[in-house]
Amino acid sequence: HSPMYFFLSHLSFVDFCYSTVVTPKLLENLVVEDRTISFTGCIMQFFLACTFVVTETFMLAVMAYDRFVAVCNPLLYTAIMSQKLCSLLVGASYSWGTACSVTLTYFLLQLSFGGNNIINNFVCEYTAIASVSCSDPYISQMILVVSATFNEISSLVIILTSYIFIFITVMRMPSTGGCHKAFSTCASHLTAITIFHGTILFLYCVPNSKSSWLMVKVVSVFYTVVIPMLNPIIYSLRN
Repeated sequence: HSPMYFFLSHLSFVDFCYSTVVTPKLLENLVVEDRTISFTGCIMQFFLACTFVVTETFMLAVMAYDRFVAVCNPLLYTAIMSQKLCSLLVGASYSWGTACSVTLTYFLLQLSFGGNNIINNFVCEYTAIASVSCSDPYISQMILVVSATFNEISSLVIILTSYIFIFITVMRMPSTGGCHKAFSTCASHLTAITIFHGTILFLYCVPNSKSSWLMVKVVSVFYTVVIPMLNPIIYSLRN
């Protein structure tokens, strides 16, 4: 019931949820010729996937803060990371993920769609849905960019600030044993952060062209299927 494992259990739950939203339909599309999905089903898939991805983004930031308190203030760790604060931080992550998803889904539903459309992706991803709309998606795309940029920058600021203080504290430790213990405590979390945020930042860097769609699909597979599979392995090795 320590904070580290409390957060880890919620990270595992979020991973389980968003891979469950995407993977079954992906597997069905690989074996069935009829690769259709209803408009309602597509919107629901986007809403749920978006909720859990944004939640995971901030869950990793919360876990970075937890590691910061554990390494930099070990004597006050139990007092600072109370059950109430842990529940508040986890609840805030879920709430913000839901709020972002509701906002993006609302603007997506403001677009008009007609007839049968082909989505150039294996998952109902925002830009793929917006690209087949009959109306101008400029405003909804701007909302997506602003939301995604804010989420990525704010979470990375929390993570980087936490690890800068952790690094400074570790460098001041007199014993090598203490340094090794501190780094081993953070190693699994750092690995998970690097893979998750590295994938998202790579998606940002892909130029917006028709030839980039294949790369977007490959990276989408990575963060919707591979990362949820890797996280349990990363943390199990640590444990």
